[in-house]
Amino acid sequence: MAGVNLSEGFLRTDQLVKRFDGVVAVDDVSLSINKGEIFALLGSSGCGKSTLLRMLAGFETPTSGAVVLGGVDIASMPPYERPINMMFQSYALFPHLNIWDNIAFGLKREGMPKDQIAARVEEMLKLVQLETFAKRKPHQLSGGQQQRVALARSLAKKPKLLLLDEPLGALDKKLRERTQFELVNILESVGVTCVMVTHDQEEAMAMASRIAVMSHGRVLQVGTPREIYEHPNCRFVADFIGNVNLFEGELTVDEVDRCEVTISQGVVNVGHGISGSLGMAAAVAVRPEKIHISKSRPEDVAVNLFTGRVKEIAYFGSYNTFIVEMQGGRRIKITETNTTRHEGSAITWEDDVFFWWDDIAPVVLTQ
Repeated sequence: MAGVNLSEGFLRTDQLVKRFDGVVAVDDVSLSINKGEIFALLGSSGCGKSTLLRMLAGFETPTSGAVVLGGVDIASMPPYERPINMMFQSYALFPHLNIWDNIAFGLKREGMPKDQIAARVEEMLKLVQLETFAKRKPHQLSGGQQQRVALARSLAKKPKLLLLDEPLGALDKKLRERTQFELVNILESVGVTCVMVTHDQEEAMAMASRIAVMSHGRVLQVGTPREIYEHPNCRFVADFIGNVNLFEGELTVDEVDRCEVTISQGVVNVGHGISGSLGMAAAVAVRPEKIHISKSRPEDVAVNLFTGRVKEIAYFGSYNTFIVEMQGGRRIKITETNTTRHEGSAITWEDDVFFWWDDIAPVVLTQ
């Protein structure tokens, strides 16, 4: 990845590399993160996101490259000198200290006057809405409450940068979803710049203002959640973020306002050109929710219309998922929103169906 302009961004990494015994864990990563932004490093286990976070914190020394915070290169600065705090997945609360003393711990070590410590701890307790729990020990709190204590402790020293390592990983699904919004509201109210690591794409989409998708130590794409989801720049990102149907084929028409990709099941029409070379390999990505399905042939659809047989149906409450098998065995995933309490779809197992999508729905990928 090309270097970023080091005059831009509050937090920047420039061509950052980390090798362990010759193995590249982080490979030429250049990022520019704005002040007050919640920025997510997203990827599967072993992609390098946690190593990158540890280099920002100072727990790992880069093999090469720069880490710049507020105009200062901090790559060689020890962790305790950096204006950074890190919140771990395990929360790392002190079990023998009550909540008040857990939050005050870092302030006491800095030698802050007692009256200022008291004021700051009360401010943090109010921020995370735990004023009435100040004298309790960590084991007397729920997982979500412990998470908020860890956040309060991390914010107490007013760091310029907050690092979150799988911040909600220890919570169950329902609590995790509720806590996502609480956490974002707290971070935005404080205005702290935040970099979080997660393997959970839904968590990244819900919490981050921008996301960097990583694989094998490299950043493949950076963008807002909408940009990453609607306009993936490669097969990996399209497949990693959400659900997608990928059709491999070749580019057979490429004009300014339209193109066609010929796949084994027919021709896919796309409502924009890609400035490619005719005959080149290309994949068409279509999200399941952008596909329409019906037992009867639609009268006004002339392109991107295919047929198949329903092999699986799953009911998820707010939507149904259909797995439709095309001739030749290719299976397509289609989702349909449930807008009423009554059964709105007459489609069932082994039905022959038509399915189609608009020409603005697909994304053409060439890498």
